[in-house]
Amino acid sequence: MTTLDSGPVISALGTPPAAGGNPSRAETRERLSKAAYDLLVIGGGILGISTAWHAAQSGLRVALVDAGDFAGATSSASSKLLHGGLRYLQTGAVKLVAENHFERRAVSRQVAPHLANPLTFYLPVYKGGPHGAAKLGAGVFAYSALSAFGDGVGHLLSPAKAAQDVPELRTDNLKAVAVYGDDQMNDARMALMTVRAAVEAGAVVLNHAEVTGLRFTSGRVTGADLKDRLSGDEFGVNARLVLNATGPWVDHLRALEDKNAAPSIRLSKGAHLVLKRTSPWKAALATPIDKYRITFALPWEDMLLLGTTDEEYEGDPREVSVNEKDVTQILDEAAFSIRDQQLSRDLITYSFAGLRVLPGGPGDTSKAKRETVVTEGRGGMLSVAGGKWTTFRHIGRTIMKKLESLPGHPLGDDYEPISTLPKKLPLPGIANPRAVAHRLLVDGPAPGPRMAPDTARHLATHYGSLSFDIARLANENPELAERVHPDAPEIWAQVVYARDHEWAETADDVLRRRTTLTIRGLATDEIRGKVEDLLEKKG
Repeated sequence: MTTLDSGPVISALGTPPAAGGNPSRAETRERLSKAAYDLLVIGGGILGISTAWHAAQSGLRVALVDAGDFAGATSSASSKLLHGGLRYLQTGAVKLVAENHFERRAVSRQVAPHLANPLTFYLPVYKGGPHGAAKLGAGVFAYSALSAFGDGVGHLLSPAKAAQDVPELRTDNLKAVAVYGDDQMNDARMALMTVRAAVEAGAVVLNHAEVTGLRFTSGRVTGADLKDRLSGDEFGVNARLVLNATGPWVDHLRALEDKNAAPSIRLSKGAHLVLKRTSPWKAALATPIDKYRITFALPWEDMLLLGTTDEEYEGDPREVSVNEKDVTQILDEAAFSIRDQQLSRDLITYSFAGLRVLPGGPGDTSKAKRETVVTEGRGGMLSVAGGKWTTFRHIGRTIMKKLESLPGHPLGDDYEPISTLPKKLPLPGIANPRAVAHRLLVDGPAPGPRMAPDTARHLATHYGSLSFDIARLANENPELAERVHPDAPEIWAQVVYARDHEWAETADDVLRRRTTLTIRGLATDEIRGKVEDLLEKKG
């Protein structure tokens, strides 16, 4: 078994970046400060990343900055689903569900099949529950029809068969189980691959760069002043157009443009728990709590993901966290359909909370529309907030169409309209993950041990064909083939790769968003220290 005190690992990790690695932060700051950009995107969540990707594809000179890490807030705190939105059917939003299904299937089949995987959902119908079996059976059939039955036909299943696939399913008073299909992903990995796609299209990106003020020319917002939160260096970016995609902070930035700007959004907190599984799960559970809310139990990253909550949040977005009330609510709601032994607090390895950005207005946040809001300020800055992970490509295209419609042709004569671009351009690393995992196992280093099957599967489903770059690092430096922790599939070569090719600057960047060590509860102080040592040795 690999130990955690293996000395050679850190010496091997100190090697300089491989050819083709990301430029240094100093080089990036210089590029940002000396060039004139067509578009500056402030905010590295998935909305800002998607817009930067589409804008760069269109031939624009694009800069993207974020005060924290890419996908460091809301975009890595989702329920990890690409889904059509089953609950929207009961509000009559048939067109919306069909559009969501189109985007979901485009991402999981053509754009990023290496980062998304089909997931079967069981929707249990209990005696006395908020919905009857006939209604839910009809609902999942209609849901699958809106996806052209690409994930099979929604139907009802016997409790006995469902219990074989989900051993922890409560069967007391269980009348039937409705079945439907959606898709699942690792949201942080999907976001990072989209950043990489934007960079390959020509965008210049920098994380951990905080906006300290906006730049104005004749009353128009034409850039921003920034501070590198890691080095303390101050610099600025000039751009013809500025997009505010800062999520929960969108109104904060709007106030820098216009101190009298009225609030445009409200925030809803969603909390999740990650637990060790007590048995294998072949399907996910989506259990109705009331007429509007569903609680999820999702097999994810060899763990079990439970959630989510939905309540209005009025505090500082930086301080959102999971509290005791959230934990109790999530476990109590999960207990509607999951046996007690799977819900022991001792099994919890991690918890996280994110903030949904909703249109401003009164009412219960759980009933509010998950729509995208685009506003133009008095200084010409566009602000975008809200939306769903599933439709991130559609939102990026929508924002670009909004920019195209601005008066005065602000995008220039060299701009290629978004409507002329390929509709399903794949993300980097696209490949069949099973084929990638097979090659990693067959083409392992020799002499020496072959790559472990769980590591090969993990690399294939988080990097696609880029896994071979990581395998190459492990082959060249055998210490990098060692596991970071005995109970996780990650190897040290992934940490090197995150440092040199994925803009990882802090231990949390690596442990929380570029690997799964934190969510598994395995980011020990010793591992964190070794990762920090490695990051300091960045070339």
